This record gives sequence, C-alpha cells and structure tokens, in this order.
Amino acid sequence: MSERRKIVAGNWKMHTSMQEAHELFHAIGDSYDQLLLSEKRQVILAPPFIYLEQMSGWAEEYPYLSVAAQNCHQEEKGAYTGEISAWMLSSIGVEYVIIGHSERRSYFNEDASLLAKKTNAALKNGLTPIFCCGETIDIRNAGQQESFVAQQLKDSLWHLDKPAFEQIAIAYEPVWAIGTGRTASPEQAQEMHAFIRSQIAEKYDHSTADNTTILYGGSCNAGNAALLFGQPDVDGGLVGGASLKASEFIQIIQALT
Repeated sequence: MSERRKIVAGNWKMHTSMQEAHELFHAIGDSYDQLLLSEKRQVILAPPFIYLEQMSGWAEEYPYLSVAAQNCHQEEKGAYTGEISAWMLSSIGVEYVIIGHSERRSYFNEDASLLAKKTNAALKNGLTPIFCCGETIDIRNAGQQESFVAQQLKDSLWHLDKPAFEQIAIAYEPVWAIGTGRTASPEQAQEMHAFIRSQIAEKYDHSTADNTTILYGGSCNAGNAALLFGQPDVDGGLVGGASLKASEFIQIIQALT
C-alpha cells in the first residue's frame, strides 16, 4: 500500500485582513492536537503574499502545518515590479507554492511554457510545487478531459527528471467546479486521479506514480470531503472558500482517511 502523503491545503486567495488571517490561523492552530497530523498527514495554508512571513513564523510551532504561496515569478530577481520570486519566498520560510491555478491561467494568461519555468524556479529554490491541472465544462462535455489534462502535464512537467518530479504534488481542479458550488462526483474525481496517476507511471514508473500526492480541488467542503477523500487515488484537497471558515476547514481535515 502506498505511503504517499495526505494533504489538505487551504487557498485563501485574495481574502482576509491581517486580523482575520491571524484569527483564522490560530483557530486552526488551537485544534492542532485534534487533527492527528503526521509526516503522512499534513495541512498547508496559502494566505495572501503580505501575510506569508508572519504566518511562516506562526507555523514553526506546528510541525505538520506548513505555509504556501499562491504563486511565484519565474525569474529569481530583476526589474519585475510587483512580482515575488521563489527565491524570496524560500528566504522567509515558505515551503510550498501553488503553480498554475486555473484562475492564474484564465485571468493572467499563464500558459504551459510559463508554468514550466515557474515550476523550475520553485524546485531550484527548495519549494514544493502544488501543480494545478483541470478542464473546463466545454472540454468535459466533449469527452476530452483526459487528453486535455494529459497535455497540461506533458507541456509543463514532463521536462523534469524523475528526482525533480518526485518533489511535486498535483492538484486536479475541474474548472467547472471551482467556486460554482458544483463538485465532481467521487467517481468522477477518482476516475481523473487514477488517470493522472497512470500518466505519471507511463512517463516515470509505477513507484513514482504511487507515491505522488494528488489532491482534488473544486468546491470541496465539509459535506463532501469524506466521500472524495475516501477514493483510493484522492489524497486530500486543495480547498478554496471552505478554507476561510475555521470550523468547516477543520472538519475537512478530519475527513482525511
């Protein structure tokens, strides 16, 4: 049986004041002992950039609670006004970074080539990328979701050698289920997670595939988390709106199998 890590990651997006971020983090921290976290069962919080340094300090108190950035720039430094590099994130104790979220792809026109560069930058600076992939409703309705996701993986990740790829977590996020209240059924989630794992096995090997953490992202909440996480290839969730409510997020974490 696989020993891959199970993870619940909370993507706070562009939400929370400093006070709200403080209250939310510490509400989760106050429940830490109930969450039964370990090396194989972890929580990651991705707040807005301006809270990262402070939250990285708070997280030092909790061994299996880590902090992620929601994005990074592909260059290490330079005249890129308003941007934040992986090198900078690493320097303040950030451990993870979300790469290729559908909102970045859609609103900021991030393409496969750029995401490959961002992945490289993250790995070079010791960050663990949480690489997002997933299809729109039009692609799913056309029955092309598997070929579409396979192309996303190929174009942004398959340039990596095996040791580099083994540092990555994948998040499957059906775009049609993000912020819409629609959720992939447990069967749909399992089908795509199994497909992604098969693609990893084909590119690298079955051991690498079996040990890759693949998260589900798409209107995951306290009501559906247990069914989603109970699927054999679903290793947790990348949670959006429900991660902004401490009580609900804690229930989602407790749903990890």
